[in-house]
Amino acid sequence: MPNLDPNAPAPPQFQRALTLFDAVMLVTGSMIGSGIFIVSADIARQVGSAGWLLMVWLLTGLITICGAVSYGELAAMFPKVGGQYVYLREAFGRPVAFLYGWTLFLVIQTGVIAAVAVAFAKFLGVLWPWSGVKNVLVEVGGFGINSAQVVAIALIVGITALNAQGVRTGKFIQNVLSSTKLIALALLIVFGVALGYNHAAVAANFATIWEAVRHPAGGGALPLSGTALAVAVGMAMSGSLFSSDSWNNIGFAGEEIQNPERTLVRSMALGTAIVTALYILLNVVYLLVLPLAGSPDAATVAGRGIMYATDDRVATAVAESVLGAPGAYVLAILIMLSTFGANNGIILSGARAYFAMAKDGLFFPSLGRLNGAGVPGRALWAQALWASLLCLSGSYGELLNYVMFSVILFYVVTIVGIFVLRRTRPDAPRPYRAWGFPVVPGLYILLASTFCAILLFAPDTAEYSQRGLLLVALGLPVYWVFGRRMG
Repeated sequence: MPNLDPNAPAPPQFQRALTLFDAVMLVTGSMIGSGIFIVSADIARQVGSAGWLLMVWLLTGLITICGAVSYGELAAMFPKVGGQYVYLREAFGRPVAFLYGWTLFLVIQTGVIAAVAVAFAKFLGVLWPWSGVKNVLVEVGGFGINSAQVVAIALIVGITALNAQGVRTGKFIQNVLSSTKLIALALLIVFGVALGYNHAAVAANFATIWEAVRHPAGGGALPLSGTALAVAVGMAMSGSLFSSDSWNNIGFAGEEIQNPERTLVRSMALGTAIVTALYILLNVVYLLVLPLAGSPDAATVAGRGIMYATDDRVATAVAESVLGAPGAYVLAILIMLSTFGANNGIILSGARAYFAMAKDGLFFPSLGRLNGAGVPGRALWAQALWASLLCLSGSYGELLNYVMFSVILFYVVTIVGIFVLRRTRPDAPRPYRAWGFPVVPGLYILLASTFCAILLFAPDTAEYSQRGLLLVALGLPVYWVFGRRMG
């Protein structure tokens, strides 16, 4: 029976506390983690030339922006807590939506949280060696716990506790950290060009700008052209697309955004454009400061080049070239800020999707409750627990490889949902219509589907992609269990 006591306290509700600025900071802050500082080394090994390195990032930016300006139609139609889960439910029904939410909880969101937290710990190790992965604290048989895992878990717990205090606390942290790292990245670009310009590197990088050569792990060099080049670009984009992901997270907080029908679309478009521009400019700086090609056995930063930067830390190598030895410490601090901010945004957003699933009876009912601060506290802590277990397992990196295919696949299915809803609900209110429809959404579907096909069939990625597809499929019996229990 409903409580009819007029003096009873009102039940907790979501608070519309996020402005356009807050939303843009959430988009940019969630997107920029540690990837942009690292993945260009692997891209360089995959495509082997400056032109194709930049092309990978340009294609990634095109795909991401096309996705964001298309996806905005769904966000404006359904500005509800749950984001992509809700859009899939409305377009395709509960089973498809559950498969997305299942994969989100199992590894997409929690795996990224774990990976970013461990990246924070690794770069903290530059300043405080105790927190490095080589400092093993406990080892029993083949299982061990190192300091980086402990620091990562402490970070996850700390950020979760802060976000459990309310959305205003979470957004304040996000605004400060996102603003700081955007300014820091802009300064890195300016100082990199002004102080680090290397005539020899520029001559080497741009003399053979389109001569694509793959450098496999076993050594050697394989010239690329035609289909082989297309496959290499597709595999290289796995890292760049991962670095550009999480732009959709703002949609999870739809009911906490002021004027969501307009703010969601604008924040995704602005955020993805800002991040794409920064990423391309940073890679230009990398090419102006360091030679792309190098030797893994070289003793100097320039000798190793972008391709074989120590531990793939390209940005650190650039900072050392520009600022000398202190550059490594400057970059470590920047990346720690970046990863802290990224995890704050990802932790804040993801719990809202599990809340929506629980409200639909497709997840544990207790996760569908708000705490006194008006946020899904139990969903936040469930997410923290699973992400922490992934940190301890050490398997989050491998799981992310498995699921990258599935991440993009769900984006494709979601964008297809625009076409489906245009047909099944032609008269539904659409405060925003996908820009360039049907060309731009269609272009996204074409490019993203091509990427998925490459990952699914290319020898180096087929196993990971097929296992990622299996992870999604494992959600079917779980859906049956929840559906039967709630039925």
